Amino acid sequence: MSKVYDVIIIGAGPAGLAAALYAGRARLSTLVIEKIKDGGQIVITDEIENYPGAVEGESGPSLIKKMVDQVNHFGAEKVFDTVVDVELEGDIKVIKGSKAEYQGKTVIIATGASPKPIGCPGEKELTGKGVSYCATCDGNFFEDFDIYVVGGGDSAVEEAMYLTKFGRKVTLIHRRNELRAAKSIQEKAFANPKMEFMWDTVIEELKGDDILTSMVVKNVKTGEVREIEANPEDGTFGVFVFIGYDPQSKVFEGKVNMEHGYIVTDEDMKTNIPGVFAAGDIRVKSLRQVVTAAADGAIAAVQCEKYLG
Repeated sequence: MSKVYDVIIIGAGPAGLAAALYAGRARLSTLVIEKIKDGGQIVITDEIENYPGAVEGESGPSLIKKMVDQVNHFGAEKVFDTVVDVELEGDIKVIKGSKAEYQGKTVIIATGASPKPIGCPGEKELTGKGVSYCATCDGNFFEDFDIYVVGGGDSAVEEAMYLTKFGRKVTLIHRRNELRAAKSIQEKAFANPKMEFMWDTVIEELKGDDILTSMVVKNVKTGEVREIEANPEDGTFGVFVFIGYDPQSKVFEGKVNMEHGYIVTDEDMKTNIPGVFAAGDIRVKSLRQVVTAAADGAIAAVQCEKYLG
């Protein structure tokens, strides 16, 4: 008979690792299932300044390594496997991976959400080197630089206005000739003297060796293609992408309550299924940051302990 864990955590980003830390310290038998590598989105972040206690020069990988070391110290087990199906009802939950099947009395879903990329050449290579998906994380790195924001919805316009605190100018690039954001948000953006708009435009390519230095844009109506280069004195500029997120929740569809692909929980991370919790970016929530993911994980683990008690 396979081992029945007290807690199975799906995902080893900050939420999953924080949950594993708290579960391990509570002497609960804990298994972390991760698909590819520890860390989630944070491992593509070169520098972290907004996580409490992070030292100067802290990077995503260095912070995750500390979290992983803590988790290992408190005895949580880990496997690398891809979850293909789940059975969450009943006292014993079954997590089916492509390699094996795992059983647990409680489950914490911490699979996260990934920002949708532009999908153009150079984007992946320059992520964290001029290309970002988080204004709160990286905005201050572009103080007095030119900043471009891709998108036209509420998030894109709100984040663009936030970035005007840092950039000398913020240009919103949108593939249509009008924004999709709420009218009240649009009015604020149009009234902001540091905001400019590039309509009917898409980014075709991002260029640079170790840092973003130029981008190729195309007007979708006229077909005109041109290259925008960084100010020579700056040497770079920022491109922030806000065209939506992809919650990593497909395998849980029909198993727990969701809204637009995100799992619905209460403030104690409880889903509608007893013994099943969700933490981090996979949840319906207002702020997706490392610090809120870690807090979610801690709460979820403590609630698992109470549930088991």
